[in-house]
Amino acid sequence: MSESIPLWLPIAYTLFLLVLVPVYWKHYGPGNFLWFSDVALFSVGIVLWTENQLLLSMMAVGVLGLELVWNLDYFGRLLTGKELLGLSDYMFHRDKSLFLRGLSLFHVFLPAIVIWLLIECGYDTRAIWYQTALAWVVLPLSYSLTDPKENVNWVYGFGSEPQTAIPKGLYFALSMLFFPICIFIPSHFILQWVFN
Repeated sequence: MSESIPLWLPIAYTLFLLVLVPVYWKHYGPGNFLWFSDVALFSVGIVLWTENQLLLSMMAVGVLGLELVWNLDYFGRLLTGKELLGLSDYMFHRDKSLFLRGLSLFHVFLPAIVIWLLIECGYDTRAIWYQTALAWVVLPLSYSLTDPKENVNWVYGFGSEPQTAIPKGLYFALSMLFFPICIFIPSHFILQWVFN
């Protein structure tokens, strides 16, 4: 491991994952780990130990923008008391324990770590293609293996509820195009401009 990543960070991150995985598995089930943010959480853990620039860049293309929007939504509601986008709505459900909601604060530190690692390691421009390929594996798994009520990666509708306006198969096909076109491509160009 290079001197740029202090040893305490991957150790602390790994210990956090060792707590989060069994708790999430019990409360949300294994399908929850298909969320792109959870995929990124585990992948960044690997990056902290291996400094794999391509894997880091894939996670940056795939989720960094979404994580930053989640933070705007979360801290905006904390400051104003008003729901903005609803992405972090579950963080304010009093029926979930503070501990369980506290584990979800990984959404706060994850983008900070990704940005710091990008500054240290740089951005691999191949990430757009690899992240698209990964998404085209994760999205069908989310669609076929998870409950529509959980709407993992919004494969049944944007937001917490499945949509009913168009056939669900058509919506899913559009979601397979939405992520690469509307999330990954813009993220790729911004990351390439900022970090290369």
